Amino acid sequence: MDTRREYLKRKRRRGDTGKKWVIPVTVLAVLILGAGGFFVWQGMRNRPVPEETAKKYFKMLNDKKYEQMYGLLTDASKKSISRSDFVERNEKIYEGVGATDIHIEFAEKESSSSKDTEVITYSTVMETSAGSVDFDNQMTLVKNKDKEYRIEWDSTLIFPALEDDYKVRVETRTARRGNIYDRKGTALATQGNVSEVGLVPGKMGSDREADIQRIAEILDMTAEGIEKSLGASYVKDDTFVPLKQIAEGDEDRAEQLLQIPGILINSVIGRVYPLGAAAGHLTGYIQPVTAEDLEELEGQGYHANSVIGRTGLEAAFEQELRAVDGAEINIVDGEGNLVENLATQGPKDGKDVYVTIDASLQRTAYEEFASDPGAAAAMNPKTGEVLALVSTPGYDPNEFIMGMSGRRWDELSNAEDKPLTNRFKSAWVPGSTFKAITAAIGVDSGLLDPQENLGDVGLSWQKDESWGNYFVTTLVGYGEPVNLENAFINSDNIYFARAALNIGADTLTKGFKKFGFDEKMPFELSLSASTYDDDNKIDSDIQLADTGYGQGKLLVNPVHLLSMYSLFVNDGNMIQPTLSMEADNQGQIWKEKAVSAETAQTVKSGLIQVIENPVGTGAEARLEGLSMLGKTGTAEIKESQGESDGVERGWFICETTEEIEKPVAVVGMVEDVKDKGGSHYVTGKVRNIVSAYEGK
Repeated sequence: MDTRREYLKRKRRRGDTGKKWVIPVTVLAVLILGAGGFFVWQGMRNRPVPEETAKKYFKMLNDKKYEQMYGLLTDASKKSISRSDFVERNEKIYEGVGATDIHIEFAEKESSSSKDTEVITYSTVMETSAGSVDFDNQMTLVKNKDKEYRIEWDSTLIFPALEDDYKVRVETRTARRGNIYDRKGTALATQGNVSEVGLVPGKMGSDREADIQRIAEILDMTAEGIEKSLGASYVKDDTFVPLKQIAEGDEDRAEQLLQIPGILINSVIGRVYPLGAAAGHLTGYIQPVTAEDLEELEGQGYHANSVIGRTGLEAAFEQELRAVDGAEINIVDGEGNLVENLATQGPKDGKDVYVTIDASLQRTAYEEFASDPGAAAAMNPKTGEVLALVSTPGYDPNEFIMGMSGRRWDELSNAEDKPLTNRFKSAWVPGSTFKAITAAIGVDSGLLDPQENLGDVGLSWQKDESWGNYFVTTLVGYGEPVNLENAFINSDNIYFARAALNIGADTLTKGFKKFGFDEKMPFELSLSASTYDDDNKIDSDIQLADTGYGQGKLLVNPVHLLSMYSLFVNDGNMIQPTLSMEADNQGQIWKEKAVSAETAQTVKSGLIQVIENPVGTGAEARLEGLSMLGKTGTAEIKESQGESDGVERGWFICETTEEIEKPVAVVGMVEDVKDKGGSHYVTGKVRNIVSAYEGK
């Protein structure tokens, strides 16, 4: 007697949907009095327990070990379905519906007509691509010749209404991923039209091999890849076989392709990045989820056809942007008629995200720095709203969306100028831009008197003979007084080296901690932390002196540098940079009272003269009618002091100082400015960015 089938028939006759909870029976501890009772209990404990076999089966199911599940079937069941068919049916159904977190709870046993047969009732709940599915079911287990329980299997053990000749059909309802807009509503990442190139095999010409080779060259694909697509099992003569997407405005390639027989180009909706390479490192891109992603994100609604933000804003705002596709899971009979709806979940579109970026400023900054490996960032120093984040050279995220060939990936990965490296994310030796931070810590501690004349010691200086052949050098002599303001104007390395020695390593490093060194800055994108040494201590007077003027082992992130400079216009408070656009963003303080308001004002005055004084190193950045502070910087990267062919990293940072409609701070860095005019090469670029933004 097939007890499970009778059970399911009874449920259907009663109109039971199979989605009720069964209260599981808890194993009760029974006190059995008397020695005879004890032996009966011991004998019961040693008997094979059918639930143990069932538990093994469902454990294997959760672990997707379908091959091992087959080993727990009765011989009769194995005769009715082969191992390969069993594995294929279970795998296709469970993974097709996106089944995860399958929980089983056992209820009471049903009576059986044979001492070798047991029927157990259980309830199942699982998560699927269409939401939660739960039902009651029964399993019949029969002892084999070794007195081990084995499972009588048919398709109703998957779902109660699923007969062996029925199918499970999953219909996906696609949801829309949220768009990313700049502060003015300009799209940075959105849904747009792209051209999908494909082949219709039956319409191809007689020289198929040559045509495929030509298509491969135009689309930057391989002929083998195209042949593989054409050879898929679903392909017929009239099938449109998609090959690759190209930009809708790519008329040159489209025209070449359409000359080849069998080519068809359709307009489809896809993810597009309107700013292309100008914002590639900022926006990042999406990609299909991997098996590793699905394992990590299990239970969060991702499935094999989902996409995920891989880098940049797409990754940072994944939870807001992500679209959760809807799905309907149905059991249908052999003719496709509906037998039972297991679950239905509507699509959930992602939310649109607005960020603080100014797309126009982003383009301007990229164009200024595009010819060099470097980085640029812009921020409102009063609110912390980040207006631009640029890494050059960039990459076009549209290439990743439309299908990047192995050849192109290798080209980008191995390029000498490293376009895949995100330079605004990294930390770099800051050079003389850091002198403002040394000054702020020194003045605030009382160990640096901004008016004190330290005396003219020439263009080369060392503390004493213990330094051997090591000297701190500076570029220009300016006579006396050698005080803080003049040291800023002339970017005097020797002054700040001596200042650092007077301040001392303990005070200086305590100041660094107050400024957020060795700390992850709260920011939507992951940025490298700024550091002053790899072991958190300054080991020698030479290193201390070098640190004072921005060398030594200092590494500073450009966005962190903007935050540090914001204290000069915020009464000593460091603003917290942000990309999240809010209706009334008044700014949030990251480091309160990093220095006093008086200290901030003192250092600010000197930094203004770097631009306002005609002989200041940043004088060429001056814009009529706009008060700014600033600092140039050239960081020398070389193995020894006498080396002549080291890298010279160029910096310039500037910041508006008055209450104006559009406050802005901009920092720029070029990896090597040797033979390009040093930091002045960067100063002109940053000036142009500010000029365009302020309309000067």
